[in-house]
Amino acid sequence: MGADKGKKQKVSDKGEEENNNVEHIDGDLVISIEKLQEIQDELEKINEEASDKVLEVEQKYNEIRKPIYDKRNDIVKSIPDFWLNAFMSHPALGELLTEEDQKVFKYLSSIEVEDSKDVKSGYSITFNFNPNPYFEDAKLTKTFTFLDEGTTKVTSTTIKWKEGMGIPNGVANEKKGNKRPHAEESFFSWFTEGQQKDEDLDEFQDEVAEIIKDDLWPNPLTYFNTEADEEDFEDEEGKGSDGSDDDDDDQEEDDEDEENGDDEE
Repeated sequence: MGADKGKKQKVSDKGEEENNNVEHIDGDLVISIEKLQEIQDELEKINEEASDKVLEVEQKYNEIRKPIYDKRNDIVKSIPDFWLNAFMSHPALGELLTEEDQKVFKYLSSIEVEDSKDVKSGYSITFNFNPNPYFEDAKLTKTFTFLDEGTTKVTSTTIKWKEGMGIPNGVANEKKGNKRPHAEESFFSWFTEGQQKDEDLDEFQDEVAEIIKDDLWPNPLTYFNTEADEEDFEDEEGKGSDGSDDDDDDQEEDDEDEENGDDEE
């Protein structure tokens, strides 16, 4: 009987020891996690400061870029159908222009992309047009404003179509469940979409805006007249260094060889 009591006492002591060890481990774990959280908070603070600095630098260079973009726009205005050509040569944007849109784009004189003053609040895209038979507006602007709750507010110019003109006749086609416009739907419905409460179109609107802002606008020359450049390259491949056709050069060499052979005989 005494032996049983001693055995039970040892088991009890061992259980208490294990409990104490578990509590000790849990306590150390909690302390380590708290220290890690402090470090993460410190890193987060540094990251926020870094983001603010990046925004300051971006704002500074936006001001530096602006007169350069203005100079570029002046040159672009002297090139017929520059923006129409750049749009049509772009692998994504070219699919969005109908034949009627292409006629309107012949009056497009310049495009401007402008960030908000604090950069992170949003940006606007403006299409400037010469006087045209389609609408009264000299410019069409679409603005994307980033809100605190993570959503984006989209506003755009209400196009003042001239009599008999529109999308079609000034009324946008209804879209249900389609994020991309139909093949024959006008690109200018993109401006009307900003005034509609259709959540299915949000992704499409953002996608088009981002392509213009981040791809086309920084260097439209990349897409300007790319087809003509490819044709020129193919033509050059078929010519020698002096601009003559390689076939002609080969023929001349063959003729010279024949003449040399006759002389030797």
